[in-house]
Amino acid sequence: MNSTPDARKDPRGFLEHLYRVAVQRALPLHTTKAFLPSPPKGRTVVLGAGKAGGAMAQAVEALWPQDAPLSGLVVTRYHHVPPRPQGLKQRIEVVEAAHPVPDAAGLAAAQRILQMAQGLTKDDLVLFLISGGGSALLTLPAEGLTLEDKQRVNRGLLESGANIGEMNCVRKHLSRIKGGRLAAACAPARVVTLTISDVPGDDPSVIASGPTVPDVTTCADAVAILERYGIEVPGAIMSLLEQGALETPKPGDPAFDGHEVHMIATPQQSLEAAAQAARAAGLHAYILSDEMEGESREVGKVQAALARASARRGEPFERPCVILSGGETTVTVRKQPEGTPRGRGGRAGEFCLGLAQALQGQPDVWGLAADTDGIDGVEDNAGAFVAPDTLQRAAAQGLKVDRHLDRNDAYGYFSALGDLVVTGPTHTNVNDFRALLVL
Repeated sequence: MNSTPDARKDPRGFLEHLYRVAVQRALPLHTTKAFLPSPPKGRTVVLGAGKAGGAMAQAVEALWPQDAPLSGLVVTRYHHVPPRPQGLKQRIEVVEAAHPVPDAAGLAAAQRILQMAQGLTKDDLVLFLISGGGSALLTLPAEGLTLEDKQRVNRGLLESGANIGEMNCVRKHLSRIKGGRLAAACAPARVVTLTISDVPGDDPSVIASGPTVPDVTTCADAVAILERYGIEVPGAIMSLLEQGALETPKPGDPAFDGHEVHMIATPQQSLEAAAQAARAAGLHAYILSDEMEGESREVGKVQAALARASARRGEPFERPCVILSGGETTVTVRKQPEGTPRGRGGRAGEFCLGLAQALQGQPDVWGLAADTDGIDGVEDNAGAFVAPDTLQRAAAQGLKVDRHLDRNDAYGYFSALGDLVVTGPTHTNVNDFRALLVL
């Protein structure tokens, strides 16, 4: 880790340093060893999916006894496979697929993973590596549903403003592999799931739609969510949902007997690492929550109010300080008039638009929001940076924050200002990272 930039001389560098500290805390090679089981009497098959999948597979390869059998298949997002350390032998195949909307490569990987889970014995071990993004990457539609159907439903959910729990409830019930179904396929082998959490509350049944853990949601829940957001599925599939014919395995099902789930990295741990780094630099540090949800722009406005009050009155937070938060906010994509170019951006950028709008150039307050996987939505940036002169610099270029919010175009706004935060894939994923610096 590089030396810590001076917060007063280089606010942006300091906030980017805190982001790197948070990401570093969640890297699989640092977090996996304590949770690995002993090699079994039989085979060890490693299966997995998620944006941290490539790094998790490499961590297992580095830590697993070299004389113990090891094989498997993990699917990760395109361009999210980390460089292989020199001398590290590859024993787990890693393939790439699309995220957040699934593609044929993800479908083929899911079919292979389900096939590899079958025919195992009670002497075998399945080590399942799961991280955020696994829902889209591990796509295997229910009977009667096509990949195109799943793609359409996924797009609808992503643009609806549904939270991650709602989205994954639907995904589980429209899948042949999610919602605990993969665990059932592994029987009678022992299953140990290692998870990097990217969801509020760290619920393993929500992370990547929980392929190896019991599901408490129901077909009726999925129907209610589809109706609430006006998302269409083929009539035959809706009928099956209404009849409960696509139900998932529930807690108490023998399919989960003897299975273990370990959370190897969480958003809270990363926020605490960033807070410790801020305190080491002589600042107060406050963690609001690692479970924040809601519309990104509105969360930005709320946090702006806290920062402004702290800058003006020294409360509710004593300055100089850093205000940290995590979780998974949402963006409801607004319909545009015919012919209007579609905006670009993700949750972090939209948070920063709301933050800048509400701060109104407040002196001595800076902010950074970025996704810990290094990708904000589907763009090439991790997030964006807000400074006291953000609105002033934007106005000089004819940019209006209201217009960019109306178009969900955070990328265009912050790109023009040179205030995108670009890191490339980080090979982990513990969700949103937000830091406000008040001096």
